[in-house]
Amino acid sequence: MDNFIFYVRQGLFHVLDWNAYDHILFLIALAVIYDFRNIKNIIWLITLFTVGHTLSLILAAYNIVEISYKWIEFLIPVTIIITALANIIFIKNTTKNTKTNINLLFALFFGLIHGFGFSSYFKLLVGTTNNKLVPLLEFALGVELAQIIIVTIVLIVGFIFQHIFRFSKRDWVLIISSIVIGIVLPILKGAIFW
Repeated sequence: MDNFIFYVRQGLFHVLDWNAYDHILFLIALAVIYDFRNIKNIIWLITLFTVGHTLSLILAAYNIVEISYKWIEFLIPVTIIITALANIIFIKNTTKNTKTNINLLFALFFGLIHGFGFSSYFKLLVGTTNNKLVPLLEFALGVELAQIIIVTIVLIVGFIFQHIFRFSKRDWVLIISSIVIGIVLPILKGAIFW
């Protein structure tokens, strides 16, 4: 039971770590286009990101794939900017119909990239043990719980601004996506390694 709690906590605080706020920014960019009426898509969004994140951890933990940390550090802010830019570019579609949108694909594919960003540390956590799958799944549960917390906060704040302060959904998505881009651009600049 101690190992279960340990790995779930590691997954939880991997996402909720203020020093690694790129994960939070990515979730904000993914979730800002939704509201509580889109609960099915929100569940898919969170789960697809966790699946992508976990798959890359599996590939790295079992030494199937190894990607240079410099590339991952560069690609993570790129994924955040692409997601936020897609929100801005497709704002008309985003505000009218969020039943099918590109953010679900972003969640899965970009989840792979974000998972590789944590793979080195995760390999240290599990060490040389042969059974890495159980800790991976426990860690994934912690990631999923943390993402539910972050996305719920995004939805609540969005609800407050759209219903109490009367921001239109369009303005809300544009403002938040622009803020995310503004925060991430210096991170991207610092991650350029060539």
